[in-house]
Amino acid sequence: MHTRTLFLFSIVHPAEDLGELASAAAQARPSAFDQRRWDQALDEVWRDIEQAAAALPIATTGWRVYQDGLPVCEHEGAIVADLAAGGSRNHRLVQQLMARGAMLMGTESPELLVEEYQLQKQLLAQSADGSSRTESERLAAAILKRRDRFIANRIDVTLKPGENGILFLGLVHNLEPCLPSDIRVVHPAGRVQPAGR
Repeated sequence: MHTRTLFLFSIVHPAEDLGELASAAAQARPSAFDQRRWDQALDEVWRDIEQAAAALPIATTGWRVYQDGLPVCEHEGAIVADLAAGGSRNHRLVQQLMARGAMLMGTESPELLVEEYQLQKQLLAQSADGSSRTESERLAAAILKRRDRFIANRIDVTLKPGENGILFLGLVHNLEPCLPSDIRVVHPAGRVQPAGR
């Protein structure tokens, strides 16, 4: 029997969320035409997510919002505010949900985020110099699994019976197998299969 509900939004991170990695990600789409097509597709995805989130019946209690990449720390609100001010649609949406009554929750292990960030920088450097990425990619997959387990555990210990959670989670994640069985997962903007699954 499900006693808790998690509204899971599969997201594509906008460049504003990627920090130093944004320019390297943009280089993967070399032509201006490819960049325009990417920007249009991303805008469409985020319009769908924003519309679905706006339709959620958020109350002033019993709603929590989780964001991948947001560490458990004492500064979650400041991090969201900084990214929203920098133009992140994702974090502006989190702020809107908070304004409607959802409680912001730190979601990720800071240590795992730093570990993954360092590895992603290494992968980008290897991509640029043409060296083998196999071992680094294996490590990245292992870190991602550890992040998924941490996020699932964080939701499990903070989302109380009868409460609703909202989670914004990148497409590469595969969180659902890590969640306890009493959490019902709903995909308000459609279900997207994790990459490589």
